[in-house]
Amino acid sequence: MTVNFALLGAGRIGKVHAKAIAGNGDARLVAVSDAFAEAAQTVADTYGCAVRSIDEIEADKSIDAVVICTPTDTHADLIERFARAGKAVFCEKPIDLNLARVKQCLGVVKETGAVLMVGFNRRFDPHFAAVRAAIDEGHIGPVEMVQITSRDPGPPPISYIKSSGGILRDMTIHDFDMARFLLGEEPETVFATASVLVDPAIGEAGDFDSVSVILTTASGRQCSISNSRRATYGYDQRIEVLGAAGAIAAENQRPVSIEIANAQGFTRPPLHDFFMTRYTEAYAAEIASFIAAIVEGKSASPSGEDGLRALALADAALLSIKEGRAVKLSEIL
Repeated sequence: MTVNFALLGAGRIGKVHAKAIAGNGDARLVAVSDAFAEAAQTVADTYGCAVRSIDEIEADKSIDAVVICTPTDTHADLIERFARAGKAVFCEKPIDLNLARVKQCLGVVKETGAVLMVGFNRRFDPHFAAVRAAIDEGHIGPVEMVQITSRDPGPPPISYIKSSGGILRDMTIHDFDMARFLLGEEPETVFATASVLVDPAIGEAGDFDSVSVILTTASGRQCSISNSRRATYGYDQRIEVLGAAGAIAAENQRPVSIEIANAQGFTRPPLHDFFMTRYTEAYAAEIASFIAAIVEGKSASPSGEDGLRALALADAALLSIKEGRAVKLSEIL
């Protein structure tokens, strides 16, 4: 079976997914829609698909699945619309910025029986997936502590910050999902601190650019998360897991993994410049997993519930920052 896809949203992340779909032999990108005609036409010209309206995509019975890469405030409405149209849905995180709206949306997904996958691509990164596999194989014993470092090379435009839901719901949300992926237990308590150290305009927009979070599970397992909107040395993505019998780490990746040694010392090439190149393999594996769920008629993972949980952790972290205390996830959910 070849799965026919339509892409909703032809911006930066939309182009990443278009490339992943086009590179999969079991998929075909047949349509693209975007409010900006030029962006849609660029994708159409690159991958040989048609520019269509959302109404046309919804009505086309030959389209099996949609990938939603539109602005966040449209996600829940589009998920419900295409679930009711009988199409499988892949949606970039978050489903919505409001937990109640997410729960309502997931109710429609359950009612229609639609396949829904949420875009937490880092689960599919081969390096991070190998960390999870090593845990499952017992190499380090029971997990005790997880450390996640995630720092962007530079901040996004202020216009994006104002609409994204802020650093916790846009950036840290990936790390909340990764924490759940690696801890093996649900976090129950969240303590977070945040500052504006990179750009005062980010603070004026009501957001932060430097965040630290500690998650704790019922048994006491801990995860610490370090986020910054500025890493002058490149896209910083590292994980370390400490277990009762050892530790495992996933180091930063580079486009070229070499080391030069000479009289000046040891030097290595720079890190990847951002997520588009760092997570290329993850995006391809993510789409492959979504296709498999469609073809096999199975639930997709990460699921809508995973999206809900990650957003709840973001909300708990924001409350922790505002009130200067540890917040129980039960207060949010």
